Amino acid sequence: MPAPARFSTLIAAVCLTTGLLAAAPVRAAEPQWHHGGSLTGEVKYPPDFKHFDYVNPNAPKGGVVRYSAEGTFDTFNDLIPQGNPAAGLNLIYDNLMSPAADEISSEYGLIAEAFRYPDDFGWVEYRLRPQARWHDGAPITVDDVIWSFEKSVALNPMQKRYYANVKSATKVAADVVRFQFDETGNRELPKIMGQLTVYPRHWWEGIGKDGKPRDIAHGTLEPPLGSGPYKLKSFTAGRSLVFERVPDYWGKDLPVAIGQNNFDELRFEYYRNDIVELEAFKGDQVDWRTESSSRNWNTAYDFPARRDGKVVLEKFARRSSGGMQAFILNLRLPKFQDPRVRQALNYAFDFEEMNKNFFFGEYERNNSYFAPTELAATGLPAGQELAILETVRDLVPPEVFTREFKNPVGGSPQAVRANLIEAVRLLKEAGYELRGTQMIDPRTNAQLSIEILTTSPAFERIIVPYRESLKRIGVDMVVRSIDQSQFINRVRNRDFEMLEASTIAQSLSPGNEQRNFFGSAAADQPGSGNNAGIKNAAVDKLIDRIIFAKDRAELVAATKALDRVLLWNHFVIPQWTFGYQRTARWDRFAHPEKMPEYGAASFPTIWWWDAEKAARTGNR
Repeated sequence: MPAPARFSTLIAAVCLTTGLLAAAPVRAAEPQWHHGGSLTGEVKYPPDFKHFDYVNPNAPKGGVVRYSAEGTFDTFNDLIPQGNPAAGLNLIYDNLMSPAADEISSEYGLIAEAFRYPDDFGWVEYRLRPQARWHDGAPITVDDVIWSFEKSVALNPMQKRYYANVKSATKVAADVVRFQFDETGNRELPKIMGQLTVYPRHWWEGIGKDGKPRDIAHGTLEPPLGSGPYKLKSFTAGRSLVFERVPDYWGKDLPVAIGQNNFDELRFEYYRNDIVELEAFKGDQVDWRTESSSRNWNTAYDFPARRDGKVVLEKFARRSSGGMQAFILNLRLPKFQDPRVRQALNYAFDFEEMNKNFFFGEYERNNSYFAPTELAATGLPAGQELAILETVRDLVPPEVFTREFKNPVGGSPQAVRANLIEAVRLLKEAGYELRGTQMIDPRTNAQLSIEILTTSPAFERIIVPYRESLKRIGVDMVVRSIDQSQFINRVRNRDFEMLEASTIAQSLSPGNEQRNFFGSAAADQPGSGNNAGIKNAAVDKLIDRIIFAKDRAELVAATKALDRVLLWNHFVIPQWTFGYQRTARWDRFAHPEKMPEYGAASFPTIWWWDAEKAARTGNR
């Protein structure tokens, strides 16, 4: 630990033989405390800022928002990977820092009023606000922070991977916690520690309402103690929840909270699937929904309330994130380990025809794991990106350096036929034989078959044309429709062959989470984000280049390099992307005129209940 800031004594002596002045080295000054931080440079807001520019500081408090959720829930413990946590639990907890939705990768103090770190990023300290409180009035302490961190890495494999380079969490003062890292040069580590969710140690180590000791290692349906702007008011197990605003919330007057969390109640009702959720919305049982289906967006909202203006459909630009939506193959299975097999399956997928027939032309084919952001690889590698790729040249496909990745293009009988011929050629190269109408593995004399898991009846219409296309090249696809709980458990346990639609979401500042998405160490760990089971030395090396990037330019170059290597290994079958958030709402709410650049709809955080609109729409 560095010593307290002070000037070292300067010892000077005249050397009679050389005439040189010798001095003892000066100790480095202690790092300065900061009210906020950014990975891209200086923060936008000064230490004395009053509120974020994109909020209405005078937004009225009141009203109710009714949401829908799919499936069910069986626990209020969102720390452990077991079980199905209830929706909305993030509303009841605070983090050390809070993000700004009009900046890239910037955070400002919430539970922590300030933080600091040395030039080599070897540790970070957070100083807690004295007024930070749990809902029972007890102070949020350094012990709570340390305990939350230790429980997170002990009980949650994903958190253990995310915080893998955090060596220790220690109390260095009554109000200061230090996270010591086992490496230097990782610019992101000090920042991601600010994202730590803090749990109340005294509550979890106390006695529950059933008279038994609570245990954060297990699920519970006892409403948990929180510190955030909302608390759980009531619930019906597995079916519904009601969160109520905390009027005396300790942080309500902080700059990061002004103009936010304006609704008195947020309600969640669970439904079997999206089809039922949509009908509930149309029946005025749900106030707001994010519409993921282009077909629904274009055809399902022609009902009286929409025609009367009581229901509003609005798109919000999505600039804060990107990612890859794809059919995910389980690479742990021998039949998917040859990249030519995976590439053949991509040639059999006719996106253009689907986009025309099913998606109303709204989508674009996903040609990047970071689409549609500046992090997506385009053209041929050059400059710093090329220099980074040269370090893994012997570990990557040669096309990485010679060709821009493009998915096969269908949409016409001629193009589809050419793509299917190429798919057959690739499968034959991989050792398969086309015997009659079946693609046979001669080692087993079995037909190449794929079971695809789905939870959505609406998505089956996408799968059926793909299944028919695969049938034309001798591949059998079996569609297995299961409920949400079964789907989650099978994915966690890697008990699948192909997933219907999995999205690998990416921020504008990738870092440690890439190890969870694509790192070899995460491939065989149940519950990790590496659902595909990617194990690739070049990918691991490029992830480290991202994590240890010295500046934004290097981060972007390293991310593009990773994107290019992931694409040319054909790990997934890319689906499609869309640069907007589609929303449908009953017209009872208002939002600031200036919406945050990176916040999309930001509902319900910065919205509020509009009494006049509600009166015209019809109170319920």
